[in-house]
Amino acid sequence: MSVVTNTTTIGAIELPSRRNTELLLLVFAVAIPIFAYANVGLAIHGELPPGMLAYGLGLGLLAGVGHLVVRKYAKYADPLLLPLATLLNGLGLVLIWRLDQSERLQNLAKRQYGVFSASAPNQLFYTAVGIALFVGVLLVLKDHRVLQRFTYISMVTALVLLILPVVPGLGADVFGAKIWISVAGFSIQPGEFAKIIIAVFFAGYLMVKRDALALASRRFMGLYLPRGRDLGPILMIWAMSLLILVFENDLGTSLLFFGMFVIMLYVATERTSWIVIGLLMSVGGAVVVASFASHVQARVNAWLDPFSCYTTSGACEQVGQSLMSFGSGGVLGSGLGQGSSDLILFAANSDFIFSTVGEELGLAGVMAFLLIYGLIIERGVRTALAARDPFGKLFAIGLSGAFAIQIFVVAGGVMGLIPLTGMTMPFLAAGGSSVIANWALIGILIRISDTARRPAPAPAPSTDSEMTQVVRP
Repeated sequence: MSVVTNTTTIGAIELPSRRNTELLLLVFAVAIPIFAYANVGLAIHGELPPGMLAYGLGLGLLAGVGHLVVRKYAKYADPLLLPLATLLNGLGLVLIWRLDQSERLQNLAKRQYGVFSASAPNQLFYTAVGIALFVGVLLVLKDHRVLQRFTYISMVTALVLLILPVVPGLGADVFGAKIWISVAGFSIQPGEFAKIIIAVFFAGYLMVKRDALALASRRFMGLYLPRGRDLGPILMIWAMSLLILVFENDLGTSLLFFGMFVIMLYVATERTSWIVIGLLMSVGGAVVVASFASHVQARVNAWLDPFSCYTTSGACEQVGQSLMSFGSGGVLGSGLGQGSSDLILFAANSDFIFSTVGEELGLAGVMAFLLIYGLIIERGVRTALAARDPFGKLFAIGLSGAFAIQIFVVAGGVMGLIPLTGMTMPFLAAGGSSVIANWALIGILIRISDTARRPAPAPAPSTDSEMTQVVRP
């Protein structure tokens, strides 16, 4: 007598994709800006805005396209990133349109520049381009680890982008900062794209050098100090950030790049000493540059006491108006469309759009926006923790850190916590470079999260498991 037994291989249990959750959240992410758009129209004109339906359909269509691509090509991606970015982008369009409707702003712009140009239609176009780039990232970038091959090429590319604004005939001086280039009638801010590209270099470099950078030679005041020869990378990035600050008068980009590198360096080495050294070098460099750079010095003076030079300095006037906007908003705000932040002439095109949030939505609105930004950062950090490869971990934490630093320097500048930096509020302020680059950033984080959550393929069945075995008693 013989007993016949068959052995089979059990496949991996497939994780839920949570795409339906993302779709439901996207419905709310589109509905909330439409409601806000109607609110602004009723407050300013006393009737529903005529373009509300077209605006809602356009935003919904763009969000729907993004969702379909994620459902098809990034099935296991984080379900919150796309709805959160869509919500911020939609509310940013509403705030820009609200400022476009201000007669005071139109008159001020015509008096100062001779013409007034509405920013909301351009921003909607840039949003479409940004989501197109978001789709392109997901279609082209099948695996984020491919970017590791371009570690040093990305460094060269980022440096070229940072140098372009100071090239004669190509760079443009906007409100004292040389961070723009003009190409075929369009203004582009290369630094917005450079922050993503240079994160590729940082992630690739630190993945290879992290063991050497983690070694400590001596202990001082409870901190393990790195070896002298290992200080080279941080000195190089420090010098590059100072050069950006000196030649481009751009405090924000300088803080962004140096801060992002220090964060990634700390994550790679787990050495607290790098954080301390980075903070000391950052403060020291800022003090040295502020002592002879008039543009930076003016912003520091405006930060220390904006009302002492309110009538003589444009920087003081901007900070003073911003503080008064936040103060008049109170806890619940004056209501959408019923504030006076439009007195800040270029509020829609800069970090000062956050002053409109503070005045018209109050402290509650400011905290809500910061919470949404915080959720994006948290999901990015969660993606870094879930990533299975060291390059993906460092890349995700670098992008999340850069996004967090940009939020801090913008919100801190307009609220008087730190000197003004001149950077744009991600997804809120008008600006093609910013919204396009940040949609690319979201696309990369979604790709990394999809790779991290995607279940590993089931092992191929062995020959023995497929054969029928005869067991004799």
